[in-house]
Amino acid sequence: MTSLPLLWPLDADIADFASGAVNAPWQAGALSSCYAILPLDTLSAPDESAAATDPLEGLDRLAIIQPRALTPSDNVALDEWVREGGEALILVDPLLTGHYDLALGDPRRPMDTSLVAIPPVVARWGLEVIFDEPSTIEEGTSTVDLGGTPLTIEVASQWSSVDPDAAQCELSADDHIARCKVGEGRVTLLGDAALFEHRELAGENFEAMTALFGYAFDRTP
Repeated sequence: MTSLPLLWPLDADIADFASGAVNAPWQAGALSSCYAILPLDTLSAPDESAAATDPLEGLDRLAIIQPRALTPSDNVALDEWVREGGEALILVDPLLTGHYDLALGDPRRPMDTSLVAIPPVVARWGLEVIFDEPSTIEEGTSTVDLGGTPLTIEVASQWSSVDPDAAQCELSADDHIARCKVGEGRVTLLGDAALFEHRELAGENFEAMTALFGYAFDRTP
């Protein structure tokens, strides 16, 4: 689930893309080499009687990357799904650093800042976001350690654990990453999405991206 152009180009006609006339973005190739991708526009079923149309039914892993604001029902569905054993990776960037040739207000334009779209369920997990805006983009660029793999972040937010009783959360990478045990499931949160905007940050063989997904999904809670 994302507002970023990870699966199809922003400027491509959907008919041309479906026919194979245009290539998929590099992010789609990197993701599909490791996982089967199911795009989601919502996390909640239309109503309680519509279990057959529950978008999270049967899914074990969920990536939410710079999303548009989640609805109240999406927040409830996400929380319940995680507590029942789901594993979620959530990236919320306070200020995107990619360039998108679309006017403000264009529905195709990615969510430039997540500060107005932080899922309220994050507070339910005992976390809050911290963001001190740097004076320049360059000042906001740094490298943190992700289990032995260097991860470059740009203008990233940090996490603070404000309610240790809400979930078992541990912070790492200078507090830019939070990893929480919630019920039977697990949530990994990163306050940056630059890895999915800039090809050079993903690594020559996408090792940084692979390491992030491995950190979120392939470790024992």
